[in-house]
Amino acid sequence: MKLRSLIQLMRLDKPIGIWLLYYPAGWAVALTAAPQQMWSLQIKMLLGAALTRAAGCIINDLTDRKLDQHVERTRNRPLASGAVQRWEAVVVLAILLCAALCIALALPPRVFWLALLAVPMIAAYPWMKRITWWPQLFLGLTFNLSALFGWLATSTPLSTAAFTLYAAAIFWTLGYDTVYAVQDIADDARVGIRSSARRVGKHLRPFITACYGAMLLLLLLTAALASQGPWVYCGLAVAGWHAWRQVQQLPPSPAQAGEIFRSNRWLGFLVLTGFLLARAA
Repeated sequence: MKLRSLIQLMRLDKPIGIWLLYYPAGWAVALTAAPQQMWSLQIKMLLGAALTRAAGCIINDLTDRKLDQHVERTRNRPLASGAVQRWEAVVVLAILLCAALCIALALPPRVFWLALLAVPMIAAYPWMKRITWWPQLFLGLTFNLSALFGWLATSTPLSTAAFTLYAAAIFWTLGYDTVYAVQDIADDARVGIRSSARRVGKHLRPFITACYGAMLLLLLLTAALASQGPWVYCGLAVAGWHAWRQVQQLPPSPAQAGEIFRSNRWLGFLVLTGFLLARAA
């Protein structure tokens, strides 16, 4: 039972967050890696995403364990329910951070320095819902440093294309995490948690449309700056169709919001597929 609780603590039973963290890094590697390093770096980015996401979930739950007890969707999380003790969570967190550090040290030095910037941002994220209506934007800024990790991991200097890719991923996260927050609107209002979903209210659909539209335009600009071939634009076209399908389901019920959120694993996959096919062509 303890092992199961620890798996839940790290959210390994809900891998969607791993994919959403990995994809921007995977996009960057697909754009910049030499053929001989492509797949080894993709595997390192995926493993790094799994470790970092698990660590971030523990930091979040350590910070929010008392708030989580008052939200229907989160009250049974291991720390909130008492299934895992704080000291146990801290030990697992330390192990995860050490493992993530080992991966960072195996990559070019600039990846390590960027990781040092990311850690305090990860620690600060759980507090954002207490001080701003836009914690989802801060999550986007933090989460999608993975795009810059992937770019630097190939020893490619940061360029305008790197930052347009980063910005595209930020808008993507702002969109999908706002949809995710719809699940908790009632409980969040009751206990005083702020979110972009509460802030935009009845304007949810045009807001998500704008977020996904900005994401796709910035990805198109990234592809143009990186001189990508037609397969990229095919991938982005299909990804745009997927985003449009999501928007057509808004505003969702709380149950639908979770399903729409999880469908973003396919949107990220479609973009990655376009980038990979362009490199193979």
